Amino acid sequence: PEECAVFHCRGCWTVLGDSLQLCGQEPPGLSVLVCFKVTSDVTWDDSLLVGLEGGLLGCAYYLLSCQSCGLAVGFILYSSGSDLAYLRGLFCFFKDSIICYLLKSQMIIEASKVNFPAVTLKE
Repeated sequence: PEECAVFHCRGCWTVLGDSLQLCGQEPPGLSVLVCFKVTSDVTWDDSLLVGLEGGLLGCAYYLLSCQSCGLAVGFILYSSGSDLAYLRGLFCFFKDSIICYLLKSQMIIEASKVNFPAVTLKE
């Protein structure tokens, strides 16, 4: 694939995932990469958090962290309104916590500046 990338933690460069696991489009109001799988260096607590503002307002989620440095790198949505229901149980990386290494061009780039091909989940 043309746009294969490896996702690294912005804090310590630990590998967290890759673009082959991308499985959904970025929802309006959330700057995230949605993935089926992540590496074992991504951890989360059993305690649920509740969004009090922004795109996760009223949603319950588990916070994802980098095991190496502890940086918050994303979330797993547990409950939400119908508009975000398709994200439940998936790994969502915050684009501002991730750096991408593009394999073909061997470039390092901000996740927010990469446009991956459209991927949609089937109903």
